[in-house]
Amino acid sequence: MALDLLLQLLIFFPPASYPKPWLRAHPAAIVTPGVNVTLRCRAPQPAWRFELFKFEEITPPLLRDVSTELAEFFLEEVTPAQGGSYHCRYRRLDWGPGVWSQPSEVLELLVTEELPRPSLVALPGPVVARGGNVSLRCAGRMPGMSFALYRVGVAAPLQYLDAAQPWADFPLPGAQAPGTYSCYYHTPSAPYVLSPRSELLVISQDDSGSLDYSRGNLIRLGLAGLVLISLGALVAFDCRSGRRALGGVLPSI
Repeated sequence: MALDLLLQLLIFFPPASYPKPWLRAHPAAIVTPGVNVTLRCRAPQPAWRFELFKFEEITPPLLRDVSTELAEFFLEEVTPAQGGSYHCRYRRLDWGPGVWSQPSEVLELLVTEELPRPSLVALPGPVVARGGNVSLRCAGRMPGMSFALYRVGVAAPLQYLDAAQPWADFPLPGAQAPGTYSCYYHTPSAPYVLSPRSELLVISQDDSGSLDYSRGNLIRLGLAGLVLISLGALVAFDCRSGRRALGGVLPSI
């Protein structure tokens, strides 16, 4: 009885001495419908049997009996329904009955015609101060994509970046930034899956600084004019006062 309980515990909670395998998709984990995909489960040691599971799937797992560290599971002409979360595990003949390794990390297989539309925002904002800089962030929903930034009126990409995170930042010098932009992203290798382009983003120049400077110049010129007018009035007043004083002291003939 105690032995049966121990075996059941080993089935559901395999010890760390049975390390987990790695699960990879070839040619990619994001593909368009109709592509042949191979899921490769690799163990850190020679194994006898491999199992491939799909989460939330009631069908029995796929099995492969081998005598090496690698088992391949073939998915021919995949459909969107075959996308989902997969993991695999393995066992050896010298392990106890029903004992399997730790499960692999989850592999997300996405089968789609196009990726979700990205967003495009300006950091710190869409209005650039004179002499300042701006970054345009193109954000998708998946890491490890390639991003392209376009400017309306220019056919070729303005900038192109590969990013580990689900976004890419495109720096722009402030003097060249004003314009209208869009972006998109795609899988980094063939077969390529593309996203639609983002909504258009308009970047404008902030001319308030130059307006303030011009306004300040006008104020300074106005004050200078008032000073000159005041000085002229004082000079004229002094001249009149001087003539009156001279007229009062001249002797009569």
